[in-house]
Amino acid sequence: MDHAALTSLPSPGTRRLQGCPAPAKLNLFLHVVGRRADGYHLLQTAFRLLDWGDTLDFTLREDGGIRRTTDIAGIAPEHDLVVRAARLLQTHTHCRLGADIALHKVLPMGGGIGGGSSDAATTLIALNQLWGTGLRRGELQALGLQLGADVPVFIYGRDAFAEGVGEALQPLALAPAWYVLVSPGVSIPTAEIFGAKDLTRNTPLLKIADFAASTTRNDLQPVACSRYPEVQCVIDWLAQYAPARMTGSGSCVFAEFASEQDAKRVAASCPQAWTAWKVRSSARHPLSEWLE
Repeated sequence: MDHAALTSLPSPGTRRLQGCPAPAKLNLFLHVVGRRADGYHLLQTAFRLLDWGDTLDFTLREDGGIRRTTDIAGIAPEHDLVVRAARLLQTHTHCRLGADIALHKVLPMGGGIGGGSSDAATTLIALNQLWGTGLRRGELQALGLQLGADVPVFIYGRDAFAEGVGEALQPLALAPAWYVLVSPGVSIPTAEIFGAKDLTRNTPLLKIADFAASTTRNDLQPVACSRYPEVQCVIDWLAQYAPARMTGSGSCVFAEFASEQDAKRVAASCPQAWTAWKVRSSARHPLSEWLE
């Protein structure tokens, strides 16, 4: 992702923001540690941001209209998290301005890499600037949580250890890394995996200080693999080169590599039935300084 044009705050009177990044994320591990009375699952996870993702363009409207100007297969505008995020910010701040929003999708849907959540977070961050609504980071995170549990971490804007439903965030200092990310080409509904009767929901709590030295896993992985065997096939293939794990509720699988060259070589050898990317970690969300 080229972030060169987005390293400073927009100029006063700006009417358009182009190429706003919406980066992907990995769950380096994901433990389900309990369940609340309202049915929401309690989690522990480590979020890692990637220097790769979707981009969005925002054009100011004076009439208050919110319009997605690009077609996204399978997602009607009224159900799109991008449109919902814009309307939520508009309602919350009583803003009379609107926006045309062009969403340029790169991230596979239903892949467990936060595509829709990241798009929503970028929408909140960018429109907060374009409309001059002036919300601070914490306020935007609270709004984002209304849209989905993964939205706040993108507004938080850095690698994080997360608890609760994913909204209680602490910074993680992680060394830069290269990954191979593989999609088997199936879209997995998050609700299906979390709703499974055979999901483990009692993993012991982990202390953040013990994270690096602890044995971790993705509790959602066995459930996803039992219902979508393609995911297990990808894990088995990628594990030939490095320890491989599913991210989020799937379907994407990742492994860390020591160098860009190693990641490039493995990604290039991916079977044609799947799609592989060589991706790099990102210490900060490229729009972070818009909320400093």
